[in-house]
Amino acid sequence: MSGSQELIALCSTDEVAEGQAVKVETQGLVLAVFQVEGDFYVTDDTCTHGPGSLSEGCILGDMVECNFHNGAFNIRTGEVMEPPCMTPLKTYPVSVRDKQIFIKPV
Repeated sequence: MSGSQELIALCSTDEVAEGQAVKVETQGLVLAVFQVEGDFYVTDDTCTHGPGSLSEGCILGDMVECNFHNGAFNIRTGEVMEPPCMTPLKTYPVSVRDKQIFIKPV
């Protein structure tokens, strides 16, 4: 039995500028791909508190503020940083190969 799952290709590293995010929709997932201090992170794009798109939120360091109710999450961990959000954000393990960003399905 193999423990490895197929990786899901999201986008090129060139598409995600430092301190920015890109929305990617693939295989039924709606994701936000962030670049923070040269590293890439992937979370669900939809805020856990409402219909806000986190890829359209305000990014401050490793925190993203939702543009809907101004709740905030840690981009690296998904941890809630500011109310009214109470539920952590789902994050995905990221790998980068040949300037392509991939996640493992969870």
